[in-house]
Amino acid sequence: MRKADQEGGEEEKRANHSSLHIHMLMVLCAFLVSTSFTVGKAITEGLDPAVLTLVRFVFATILLFPYVKIFHGLRFSWSLLMRCSIISLCLVIFFWCMFVSLRYTTALNTSIIFTLVPSIAGLYALILLKERLTEAKLVALVCGMAGAVWVIFRGDIGQLLAMQWNKGDVIFLAGCLAMGLYTPLVRLLHRNEPMVVMTFWILVSGSIWLLPVSGRHMLTMDWGAIPPTIWLGVAYLALFTTVITFFLTQYSTTFIGPTRVMAYSYLYPALVLLLDMFLGKGLPELKVIPGVLVVLVAMFVIQRSASKSIG
Repeated sequence: MRKADQEGGEEEKRANHSSLHIHMLMVLCAFLVSTSFTVGKAITEGLDPAVLTLVRFVFATILLFPYVKIFHGLRFSWSLLMRCSIISLCLVIFFWCMFVSLRYTTALNTSIIFTLVPSIAGLYALILLKERLTEAKLVALVCGMAGAVWVIFRGDIGQLLAMQWNKGDVIFLAGCLAMGLYTPLVRLLHRNEPMVVMTFWILVSGSIWLLPVSGRHMLTMDWGAIPPTIWLGVAYLALFTTVITFFLTQYSTTFIGPTRVMAYSYLYPALVLLLDMFLGKGLPELKVIPGVLVVLVAMFVIQRSASKSIG
C-alpha cells in the first residue's frame, strides 16, 4: 500500500511538473505574440496585407522545412493536408484582418480586442468539443470580455453606448471570430502527428490559401524598393511569432485544452503596454488600467477553475 501511495505521489509530482512546464511555455508564447502587434504596426505600410501574410508564411515554412525533413520526413497525406487546410484558413483570415486593421487602429487596440478570443474559443469548444464550462470559468470569460470592452472604449460609457468603433477595430474583430476556431480545431483534428509536422503543413496550406489573394499584388510590387527594416520585421514575425508560437499553441492545446490556452491572450494588453513603455510611447490614460486588470484576473481564474477539468 505504501509503495502504491509513493508511486501515486511521484505520478502527481510529474503531472504537476508537466503542467507547470506547459504554462511557462504559454507565458513565453504570450510574450512573443504580444510583440507581433507592435512589429506588425511598424511594417504594415510597407507591404500589402495579403502579400505580407503570404511572405510571413513562406518564410516560416522555409525555416521549418529542414527540421521536419531531417527528424520526421515529409510523408504526404491527403488527410493531414485537408485537416491542416481547415485550420490554416482560420489563421489566414485572422492575419489578413490583423494587418489590414493595423492601418487604421493601434497595436494596443488590437491586443485588447484579441482578449475576446478566449470567450469566442470557449463557445466554439462547447459546440465542437463538448468542453465543459464551469460556472467559475464562464464568469471569468464574461468578466474578461467586459474588461476588454472597457479598454477598447477607454472607459468611456458614452462611447460604449454609441458603439464608436473605428474601422480597424471592426476588421480585427472579424479576424478574431475566425481565430477563435483555431485551438478547438487543432484539438478536434489532431491525429497524434508530431506537432511540428502539423505546424509545417498548416504553414504550407496557409501559403496555398494566400496565393490567389496575393498573386496580383505580388506581380505589381516593386520588391527592390522594400526597405531592409521591413524584411527584418517579416523575418521576426516568421520565426518568433509564427513558427514558435504556432508550435507552442498547438502543443499546449493537447495538454490543457483550447479555452485555457486562449486565456493566455489576456496577458497581451499588459505586455503591449509594457512594450510601448519600453519603446518610449508612454502609458495610456489611467481609466484604461482597470480594464487591463480585469482581464488579467479573468485569465488566472480560468486557469485555476479548469486545473482539475481539462476539456
